Amino acid sequence: MTAAGRWRGAAVGLVLDRIVGEPPARVHPVVAFGRVMRRVEGALWSDSRWRGAAHAAIGSTLGVAAGSAFPTALATTVAVAGRQLADEARAVSAALAAGDLDAARGILPALVGRDVAELDEKDVARAAIESVAENTVDAVVAPALWAAVAGGRGALGYRAVNTLDAMVGHRRPRYGRYGWASARLDDVAGWVPARTTALLVAAVRPDVAPDVWRAVRRDARAHPSPNAGVAEAAFAAALGLRLGGENRYADRVELRPSLGDGRPPVASDVVAAVRLSGDVTWALAGALAVAGWWPR
Repeated sequence: MTAAGRWRGAAVGLVLDRIVGEPPARVHPVVAFGRVMRRVEGALWSDSRWRGAAHAAIGSTLGVAAGSAFPTALATTVAVAGRQLADEARAVSAALAAGDLDAARGILPALVGRDVAELDEKDVARAAIESVAENTVDAVVAPALWAAVAGGRGALGYRAVNTLDAMVGHRRPRYGRYGWASARLDDVAGWVPARTTALLVAAVRPDVAPDVWRAVRRDARAHPSPNAGVAEAAFAAALGLRLGGENRYADRVELRPSLGDGRPPVASDVVAAVRLSGDVTWALAGALAVAGWWPR
């Protein structure tokens, strides 16, 4: 397929995701991939970086191979999860607006991996906004850009890498060594998409573009993730918020740096973050469509 064909396919895939959303879990290729990789982990696991590297190699190869069987547009639709991200974040916001903090906490684990039991309303809103920012990279911009570069192989290959990171790349004793390769591979695959996301945030919010760039340059480097910090800093500045703070996980507490100079988030800011993520999605789809259909 030509480069123009890949760009068109990636644009169509972004639009289709917004229209049809995610396939049911029982037939979702990513869910099936997760089941396969759990079996691979069961066969391979030991406290070894080499075993973990083999795990990452097997998973990424499966993703690329699966992508070769799909047209770019369909593979992008499967790999992108922007509508699901928006729906889950809106559900959190609606629960908070209704004053049902317990319901909001119950929905939040679909978006974040941190402990939610003790979060107050502002912490729930912050967690949701940070997830929307990070997943605008992971679930929207990155798979679409990889589709534009390498077609279906790029879209589903990236989604495989990102899924591996979610499964074994986090900092737990079991995965300290075994998940290292998956985490680093995801960092590499998301590096350009994260910075593209910041560029798109500035483009769709031109009145605060200088604030976005200032926050990204100043604050993102202190974040433990080389990519999530870029997206979260961009969203914080664009929304006039301050993100970061204490995050509790099963076996540790992380104190994240402050991102942005604004106020702490509240429930209504979750909807604003969803709107910003949607604007980034449409801007990217438009740019890819123009590149793909521009007369040559």
